[in-house]
Amino acid sequence: MQTSGTILILTGAGISAESGLGTFRDSDGLWEQVPITEVATPQAFVRDPQKVHDFYNMRRQAAGRAQPNATHHALARLQRDWPDPVVLITQNVDALHEAAGSTALHMHGALSGAVCAACDHRWPAPALMAPSDACPHCGKAATRPDIVWFGEMPHHLPAIDRHLSDCALFVAIGTSGAVYPAAGFVAEAACHGAATLEINAAATDVSEAFEQHIIGPASTVVPDWVDTLLAQHS
Repeated sequence: MQTSGTILILTGAGISAESGLGTFRDSDGLWEQVPITEVATPQAFVRDPQKVHDFYNMRRQAAGRAQPNATHHALARLQRDWPDPVVLITQNVDALHEAAGSTALHMHGALSGAVCAACDHRWPAPALMAPSDACPHCGKAATRPDIVWFGEMPHHLPAIDRHLSDCALFVAIGTSGAVYPAAGFVAEAACHGAATLEINAAATDVSEAFEQHIIGPASTVVPDWVDTLLAQHS
């Protein structure tokens, strides 16, 4: 197990599921309830902006009620106490990492943000958003959630590429390995010489690309893993 160097951690919906927020691709996940094509593409927003806003208003309210769990707190502790940098990249759009005390790069955007589809201005999202909301910068009624939809470019890719090239350990926690480019991060990190570890409740689409695996509920196994790492430097 890694004993020094920068740790790069990718987190996915699996870690927030234990805080009561639904995952996407499980049998009872969000995409089983609402088709991707109806709420999570630019075309869906053009076609029916009210339906898209209703979906993300619901998700924003649910995220606002959620509390960070033991996984979020353990990763915040690792980020605080590890002697080298610990970089968190999350596919999640909730603020549970931040609520636990971490800093994270949100590659798929954040429910807490709004963006103007006309001028790209960004500002904090209100609890409820509507198609008639005017952009505070340009005045156009083109307000949308600051979420990366399918077919759009994730945020922070240049920074993520830099971290992938210089981390000593790459860890994926609670992510399905089904969505690119995130699913390809393990291969890129390994190409640059990083050790790789997958922590998940079950095998994923990219499990074979990882050198090491820890299987189990994130809220149980992640704190144990963090305890083991930090004990090496106590």
